[in-house]
Amino acid sequence: MRHETPLERADRNFAELLQELRVTQTGVQILFAFLLTLAFTQRFPSLDTVQRTTYVTTLMLAMLAAALFTAPAALHRSLFQQHAKPAIVAISSRLATLGLMVLMLAFTGSVLLVVDVSLGRAAGVCAGASTLLVCSGLWRVLPWLVRRTLVRPPGAPQGGQDREGSPSD
Repeated sequence: MRHETPLERADRNFAELLQELRVTQTGVQILFAFLLTLAFTQRFPSLDTVQRTTYVTTLMLAMLAAALFTAPAALHRSLFQQHAKPAIVAISSRLATLGLMVLMLAFTGSVLLVVDVSLGRAAGVCAGASTLLVCSGLWRVLPWLVRRTLVRPPGAPQGGQDREGSPSD
């Protein structure tokens, strides 16, 4: 256990969260930029209704993921020096988790669309489903399995939160 005050813990947790968001935000920005340019390619008018629907849905999911990943910075800026750091950390952690779920769907839609256009609908659906399974496995199942195997010291908080309700590591 670290010997830190609740405010020190909140500061550390927020710094760690921001570092995680820096990593994911770059991927979201690249995906979003890629999707924005697709509508201006020569082949775009030849997409069928399913492909266009997949495109628009995926574009909106990428936009939502970007908004969710930038929301913690906006929340912090809005509540700066209001003594709200533990609340900012807790809310930002939830926003980041939701952002990862939305990003998983955006990745799935992107792969589905590209493989559908390149190799056909069946291959696209298989590739999209595989993407969803891989992301779910790495982002949800793996952490759950690791959490189950962790040995916690006596009196340590359970369920990923400390006594103040803030996410803990």
